[in-house]
Amino acid sequence: MRQSGLAFKKMGIEKMPKVLTKEQIEQYHDQGFISPVRVMSEQEALKVKQELENVEAEFPREINSESRNNLHLSFAFLDALAHNKIIVDAMEDLIGPDIALWASVMFIKEPSSKQYVSWHQDATYMGLNSMDFPTPWIALSPSNKETGCMTMIAGSHKLKIKKHEDTFAKDNILTRGQAIQEVDESKGVDLILEPGEMSIHHGAIIHGSQPNNSNQRRIGFSLQSYMSPNIKQIAGQNIWTHVRGKKRKDDDGILLDRPKFNMDPITVAQRKIANENLSNILYKGAKIKRNY
Repeated sequence: MRQSGLAFKKMGIEKMPKVLTKEQIEQYHDQGFISPVRVMSEQEALKVKQELENVEAEFPREINSESRNNLHLSFAFLDALAHNKIIVDAMEDLIGPDIALWASVMFIKEPSSKQYVSWHQDATYMGLNSMDFPTPWIALSPSNKETGCMTMIAGSHKLKIKKHEDTFAKDNILTRGQAIQEVDESKGVDLILEPGEMSIHHGAIIHGSQPNNSNQRRIGFSLQSYMSPNIKQIAGQNIWTHVRGKKRKDDDGILLDRPKFNMDPITVAQRKIANENLSNILYKGAKIKRNY
């Protein structure tokens, strides 16, 4: 049962959360993640998956294994997902009413793929002045132990950023193959998601995922991440999509447009600028730079 507005006021929360429960908000702050949260029906999620696979076939140069960042700027149906009311309401419950989206990443593990994600903390290479930001990860196909779901190290967001080693391992999906070598895996929690469900994780939590050992694709859309106005780039340029509330006013920043249709030439061009900026941030100081 959802708490009353009076109960939330006693907790120091000015108004009743829109989507998340008191327990989920407490879990986010204590454990560093929330899962699962239903965003849409399974049928609706599978429609999004089908639309994704349609544009994969139609626009292979725009979306492929080396072009998976900021696809919400190229495809209107992914922009709509980034502005989904349930997702944005959940973000407001965590960071307040003024919300901007920094970037997105489409994570696809093909059937029987060796691809994995090493233990890492998102905030390590994002070049921001804070680690305190949430990332929703929406499942467009089943995400479980067989398909290679995410595993979170509960409570690790309360630690300092740990040393990451750049491995550039062939099957590591991460840009630099960045990996934390010593992790207390006994605190690992597998985030099992059905299509249309999302998890939300903190920018500093240690997490990773194993290969997809199933006969189906594992597809997750990561909205990385939603930011409050006080969070800014230390490295790189502030580039964002306005989502809700007061618009940011960063003098050196770029406010991105929303695509009016798939492959809107205005936002496709903006995606190139955003991706170049993101690449420069993520690979800062690296000896090698991949094509994604």
